[in-house]
Amino acid sequence: MGIYNKNAYDDFKSALDLVCAVVILIITSPLLLLVSMLMLIFYGRPIIYRQARLTAHGKVFYILKLRTMIRDAEAQTGAVWAADGDPRITPFGRLLRYTRMDELPQLINVIRGEMSLIGPRPERPEIAEEIQKTIPSFKKRLAVKAGITGLAQVQTGYAANIEGCRKKLAFDLLYIKHRSLWLDFLIALRTAGIIITGSGSK
Repeated sequence: MGIYNKNAYDDFKSALDLVCAVVILIITSPLLLLVSMLMLIFYGRPIIYRQARLTAHGKVFYILKLRTMIRDAEAQTGAVWAADGDPRITPFGRLLRYTRMDELPQLINVIRGEMSLIGPRPERPEIAEEIQKTIPSFKKRLAVKAGITGLAQVQTGYAANIEGCRKKLAFDLLYIKHRSLWLDFLIALRTAGIIITGSGSK
């Protein structure tokens, strides 16, 4: 399967993404409502934050996530790389990240057609620009839509440096080259295992 080829698989996957995202969002909506109420009581607004990310062909969209950090976490630092044990994450935010509940609003991004359920992690434009100075091939991961989960997400931890990005890029390109419904199914199973056990990384 060519990296840039648009084919029946991609069309079917887009339809499947839409159906699955709607179903999952309906099923989890009571939980989202409960979590949102708790966040409002203990941490105030905003409950959901929007952040610029990159998806297929370098298109910028605004990802939706439950807020897990303190308000204005980057007011003084600007865009910084994600890392395990980030002191800006609230105690409740750590629980949301551990259970992956903070990712649920991204189902709306999938319904909008901005993301897929499975694909490369959507990177921030500022971080992507920084990485591409050292790894020009990093932009190849934009051949397909960004995903809520993906091969690199379930195989590696946070990319806190350039070498971590190289490792994740290798998995992203491997996925793009060999993407199929069977591979998507295996990644979905691995993601479910991570959610249940709380292991792995996002």
